[in-house]
Amino acid sequence: MNTTEYLETIIQELRGTVQSISETEADKLVEAILQAKKVFVVGAGRSGFMGKSFVMRMMHMGIDAYAVGETVTANLEPDDLLIVGTGSGETKSLIPIVEKAKVLGGTVAAVTLSPDSTIGELADLTVILPGAPKDRAEGSEYETIQPMGSLFEQTSLLFYDAVILRFMEKKELNSKQMYGKHANLE
Repeated sequence: MNTTEYLETIIQELRGTVQSISETEADKLVEAILQAKKVFVVGAGRSGFMGKSFVMRMMHMGIDAYAVGETVTANLEPDDLLIVGTGSGETKSLIPIVEKAKVLGGTVAAVTLSPDSTIGELADLTVILPGAPKDRAEGSEYETIQPMGSLFEQTSLLFYDAVILRFMEKKELNSKQMYGKHANLE
């Protein structure tokens, strides 16, 4: 296969994930963001990068949003939301963050492949995204040519962008308004 054929296969895999995402779960996440005083997002590795891009777009919409672990991250308080992006739901560095958020009175939303995982069980709401686990020995109903958790990570990024569009619709925002909050120091 050449590069563009691989790209076409990846796009087909992503198309196949859409029908498996619950609109009810997605709407609950949008509502949780609307209700939150502040929104925090955390993930490890590539899932964390997808989460950081989500934080950036929320900031463009005027949401008080933070990537956990950055030096400018605010403190989590009651009425705040922590969104955790994790395929396995068992990432050892994320579990204590979720537990701490719960102790502090925050609401936790898990965006995951694994709702029955430790993080899935701790979460107040869960959005199940389809994809294949990093360790294919765990099994998955999704076949992918891609390595490790790529399909989950890509689906996460596109799902987060779809959440942004839904939020924009609810708040009657447009791209021009959001661009006004884009960094202009360059």
